Amino acid sequence: MEVSSAAATILWLAFAVAFVFGAIGQKTHFCTMGAVSDIVNMGDWNRMRMWLLAIGVAILGAGALHASGQIDLGKSIYRTPVFTWLSYIVGGGCFGVGMVLASGCGSKTLIRIGSGNLKSVVVFIVLGLVAYMTMRGVLGVFRVNVLEKAVITLPGGQDVPALLVAAGIEPKTAFMLAVFGIGGGLTAAALLKRDFWTFDNLIGGLGTGLAVVAAWYVSGHLGYLAEHPETLEEAFIATNSGRMESLSFVAPAAFSLDLLMLWSDTSRKMSFAIASALGVIGGSFAWTLLTRNFRWEGFVSVEDTANHLVGAALMGFGGVVAMGCTVGQGISGFSTLALGSIVTFLSIVLAAAGMLKFQYWRLMRED
Repeated sequence: MEVSSAAATILWLAFAVAFVFGAIGQKTHFCTMGAVSDIVNMGDWNRMRMWLLAIGVAILGAGALHASGQIDLGKSIYRTPVFTWLSYIVGGGCFGVGMVLASGCGSKTLIRIGSGNLKSVVVFIVLGLVAYMTMRGVLGVFRVNVLEKAVITLPGGQDVPALLVAAGIEPKTAFMLAVFGIGGGLTAAALLKRDFWTFDNLIGGLGTGLAVVAAWYVSGHLGYLAEHPETLEEAFIATNSGRMESLSFVAPAAFSLDLLMLWSDTSRKMSFAIASALGVIGGSFAWTLLTRNFRWEGFVSVEDTANHLVGAALMGFGGVVAMGCTVGQGISGFSTLALGSIVTFLSIVLAAAGMLKFQYWRLMRED
């Protein structure tokens, strides 16, 4: 198969996987910001269990693909020897605060666009612009010269199995312990409570986790070339990073805007990330049409507008600095068992919880 034909196949498959992800997100109200909000405001852990179930399933699925030789998790952007700890903490913290102000994370923004939310269109544009500035613009200078200077190099890799190997455990045993210990543990923890066992909760967790696994398979197996015919080097078809990718929704916003603004530049092409973003919008839109829930929604006040603008900017900056969002790091990255993804996940959750508590304190003070 020619590379151009293979690329088209990969892009359509990426769109299809994300389409299912978007429909599931719209149907089940899968929302990472909502998960934290439910705990802080109501003590309800069900949506958090949905998120944990998605992570657990993604770990088990990605681990199975890796163990069977279908993909190599070491060829993702997450399992690198460079552990930029400050970037993960600062980026995750900014993203956590931002998603509270913007009423949802990157994936939720795309899902809401599909349901007619005009506020989310503005969030997407601002998020994408700031993300681009953080990748290649003025904020990128700060990112590289300040945040990424705080680094710990782990020669064996920063993933949990590699750390276990460094502690003296045999590689295969270390991998199995990490995958089943963390992935199985999170899955079991999510399923322990019987009141969690509703159709939406199970589909939200299982479906989201499996969508991430499917994306790894599409990009890491079907899109893998041992030797690209033009460069004669190893390649992953249609990815922006040059490595295998799964679902993530901050950098794709920047890449989408870049493609639209420079459409006539033939070097700009549709990518796995952009196709995924479009797929989420399409899946959400299809579900809202099917259920007749599509409706237009806009800003209600100046404060509402300001919160969403600031939140979008923080998510754009934080998502790039931390190398992912609640899905990109919190599920896709976590599924590789990278330490950086785990740190980012915790930073997002703690920062979001802190911001929600601050908003509640402020509301009580005004009353």
